[in-house]
Amino acid sequence: MTMPSERRAVDPAFFDLLATSHARLVGKPLVPEGRGAGWLYHHAPFAVLAHDTAADPVFTYANKTAQARFGYAWDTFVALPSRLSAEAPDRAERQRLLDAVARDGFIADYRGIRVARSGRRFLIEQATVWQLVDAAGTWHGQAATFSSWTDLPAPASTG
Repeated sequence: MTMPSERRAVDPAFFDLLATSHARLVGKPLVPEGRGAGWLYHHAPFAVLAHDTAADPVFTYANKTAQARFGYAWDTFVALPSRLSAEAPDRAERQRLLDAVARDGFIADYRGIRVARSGRRFLIEQATVWQLVDAAGTWHGQAATFSSWTDLPAPASTG
């Protein structure tokens, strides 16, 4: 069930932006033929996230798989600066990735360490990150999808 605050999650116009920009830039569909916004949000077995164009981008979308992986409910996720999805030492690498996506339109086969709300760390692999650009060429942010991840051991305590 989609809560009122999650309307964007199944908004056909936002889904169209995600799907058409992915197909145009990456050259393949984001979702299987016949699947739409509801399937992507509720049932997709892969994570999809998006953030806006702010100087310190904030997440604007996270499907249920992404929410489960990162441990945030919709309302919390879509208020979170996207930089907080990586630990502080990994943020410079994350920024280099986003700069490359801005320059090239997308990047495939990205891998990097991310951190869940609980502090649990996990490695995402084979991620695709792309520009959210509509048919008129207006930039709306960036999005990412990944279906491969590995939980990492907790860092050794230094005490």
